[in-house]
Amino acid sequence: MALSERERQMLEEMEEAIRAEDPRFASQMNGVRGPGGDRRRMALGIVGALAGLGLVLLGINTSIWVGVAGFALIVAAVALALTPGGRPTHGLGLVGDDGSVRRPGTGHQRPRAKGGKAAKATRQGTFMQRLEQRWDERRSNGQGW
Repeated sequence: MALSERERQMLEEMEEAIRAEDPRFASQMNGVRGPGGDRRRMALGIVGALAGLGLVLLGINTSIWVGVAGFALIVAAVALALTPGGRPTHGLGLVGDDGSVRRPGTGHQRPRAKGGKAAKATRQGTFMQRLEQRWDERRSNGQGW
């Protein structure tokens, strides 16, 4: 079922808000792997695990070191198959004091807020300090417990 124009617009706004709020999370969710990269890694992992199993079985009849090498090959192949591959198509940005996001190696800055200019950051302090500040504001307004 296709999304309506309004739903598509809302989805794009939410995606942009997430990209502006947390560029690292957004880049992880973008699917930064190349096309077919996961299939190749999975196939290579399966082939490596089967070869390692063959070495383990051969090591039972010959030398223990062949079995150990087979076990190491199985572990490496499974690790290869299960870890995400590929490189991000774009690097993570550096967030400046004014809230703008600057890409490493470039002078380009992307404003975090809507509009042409970079907005002044409204948040100050660490995450825990901001939570404590919100808690204090709610308690002073009678909204707390």
